[in-house]
Amino acid sequence: MAEIAIHTRTVRSHRMTPQATDPDVSDAAAESVVRKADSTWWLVAGASLISLGLAAYEIVPASVTPLIQESLQVGPTAAGLLVGVMFGTAVVVSLPVGAVLDRTDSRTAMALAVGTLVIAGTWGWLAGRRGQYQSILASRALGGAAYVIVWNAGIDMVSRAVDGSHRATAVGIFTASGPVGFALGQGTGPLIAQRFGWPAVFLAFIGPALAGLVVFWPASRGHGGSRGDAPSLQEFGAVLRSRNVWLVGVLGFLGYALYLFVNSWGSSYLTQGLDFSLAVSGLVVAVFPAVGVVSRISGGLISDRVFNGRRRPVVLSSFGLAAPLLLGFTQFRSLPLLVAVLLLTGFAVQLTLGLSFTYVREVVDPHVAATAVAFQTSIGLAGAFLAPIAGGVVVNRAGFEPAFVLAGAVAVAGIIVAWQAPEPGRQ
Repeated sequence: MAEIAIHTRTVRSHRMTPQATDPDVSDAAAESVVRKADSTWWLVAGASLISLGLAAYEIVPASVTPLIQESLQVGPTAAGLLVGVMFGTAVVVSLPVGAVLDRTDSRTAMALAVGTLVIAGTWGWLAGRRGQYQSILASRALGGAAYVIVWNAGIDMVSRAVDGSHRATAVGIFTASGPVGFALGQGTGPLIAQRFGWPAVFLAFIGPALAGLVVFWPASRGHGGSRGDAPSLQEFGAVLRSRNVWLVGVLGFLGYALYLFVNSWGSSYLTQGLDFSLAVSGLVVAVFPAVGVVSRISGGLISDRVFNGRRRPVVLSSFGLAAPLLLGFTQFRSLPLLVAVLLLTGFAVQLTLGLSFTYVREVVDPHVAATAVAFQTSIGLAGAFLAPIAGGVVVNRAGFEPAFVLAGAVAVAGIIVAWQAPEPGRQ
């Protein structure tokens, strides 16, 4: 009887449905596909703009560090913590956030994260005007939670919304929002501080995030639902016991440490060590993260096409090029040379950052790939958290030159670790 009923419904449906060759039906279907594709790319654009705003908010205190130190009467270590605390928060909450997002609506999470940024930015602005360092620090920790939610939820939604033939491009666009946001924060922070006072930098990038949400919300309707596939304790254990995962993780840790050290202390060095204006220093250092738009994509392309899928040569080249540039950084004094060195250093360091998340997926079994990526995020952000603080300690006690020499030594350590790292499929 069930078979008969199904057959009857099928026949009726066939009789009532126009032939597939009907031009009106074909045109309507084609139009629907186009509308869906357009909506998907608006989702990518909106998510990227939200992430850009948060990335700019994340790094912008580094562009006005001398003003913060003078106004709040704090040392380099405390000033560096205003950048590092966001990454410290992200280290702690990244894995729990990832597990929660697997069981909840990523779309709603993105909206809540933007709302959290509004609260954090306003709180930081008010605390800065009142000279309340501890409150600024707390507001930045809250902003760190917002950023890691946007990063994890954004990658999740973009990966699921875009079909396989364009997925890598879409995810690449979204992740490029990081270095673009860093460049925006570094380049405009001093100008904003000069016009409105340095506490205004905490408010300035709420605007792009809100604009991104306006684009993202309607375009993301129907996306972001729960999949209910949070990683198990056994999967976490398998990842944590893997030597290969730890080797690739250490590479990510060292790469992110170098990235945040230069972003956090490059501008202060140019201002305090070479007497450049704060505005010029910010614009010059902005080239360091900005080149990541090219570098992060190039790392994968070079690895796939030049080295036939081998990852280690790219990582070795990354740290090998960065090491001498960082060791000799304080010997460069002219503006054109500094711009060139920052471009080369930024390109070199970010080759590793762009490749590390693909790399770690390939050295584990496919069923724990997502867990390995979550681990890579946490350990990489740990390097990002520690670098501004450690840099501040060294600058405070010994000056800028020893701090950059130490950064060069970190790059040398990256060469040593990269030499021991596995090749996917060749472990």
